Amino acid sequence: MKSPRRSPVVPLLLIAFTLVALVLHEVGYLQAAEDVVLRLVTPVQSWFSNRARGVGDVVQTLRDLRTLRDENARLRQENDALIIENVQLKEAEAENERLRRLLDFTRTNPSYDYRGGEVGARVIGHDPSAYLDFVIIDLGERQGASLDMPVVTERGLVGRITEVHDTSSEVLLITDVNSAVTALIQTSRAMGVVRGLAGGGLLLDQVPQDVEVHEGEIVITSGLGDSFPRGLVIGQISNVYQRDYEMFQQARVRPTVDFRNLEQVLVITNFVPIADLQNLPEETEITGP
Repeated sequence: MKSPRRSPVVPLLLIAFTLVALVLHEVGYLQAAEDVVLRLVTPVQSWFSNRARGVGDVVQTLRDLRTLRDENARLRQENDALIIENVQLKEAEAENERLRRLLDFTRTNPSYDYRGGEVGARVIGHDPSAYLDFVIIDLGERQGASLDMPVVTERGLVGRITEVHDTSSEVLLITDVNSAVTALIQTSRAMGVVRGLAGGGLLLDQVPQDVEVHEGEIVITSGLGDSFPRGLVIGQISNVYQRDYEMFQQARVRPTVDFRNLEQVLVITNFVPIADLQNLPEETEITGP
């Protein structure tokens, strides 16, 4: 069976039409028709062009937002890293300054033996109760700590060790109500006993009535007994309580040690106690600020 033959008429007509249209366009006869078509097509073309441009702007905006989000996340990470680094540097600087002061204390008081030495013993815990006032330091029996050893900072007396463990010790602060330190007023040389008060204060008690006690005077350890060496700063008198009908007068003492921000301490492991008052020199050197 023979396949039908395709007629060449249609292609020829299309070619002829195209040629005629080109000739008419060249001579200008189609200008009016082209203007009409352009007027009809242009609004549609503009509408599609604007919509395509709007879609492109939205896509670009989304890309820009994603880029900005990634950049902000990177900058936040860098900022967090810089903050952490700055905090660490400030902490290291503050710790170095505290250790330098402790080292200066040991150099100006070479007659004592210390544990903690240049590094000092770090406070690792505080008393959670309201009845005892003590701290825990990371210096124990392994490092040579033992009961009743005095604990100090460069600012003065902190307390004494009351319990020793393998690698840590409990230090009873002088602000505890169970603490009592024989003390000496620097200027008048009057004796007394510094006791801790509930709430963290200090009271100088058993001061003779015939002694003039003034605000601002420095109170130091007397060295009597076997508990503390002489000349350690305890605090400064802030108020004086004197009643003629009482046997002794009292004074409120502001401690020189900042117990709320206690971080490094020194433990004095060996010192020579003063047996009685006659052995005290006329002038006692102040070992503190």
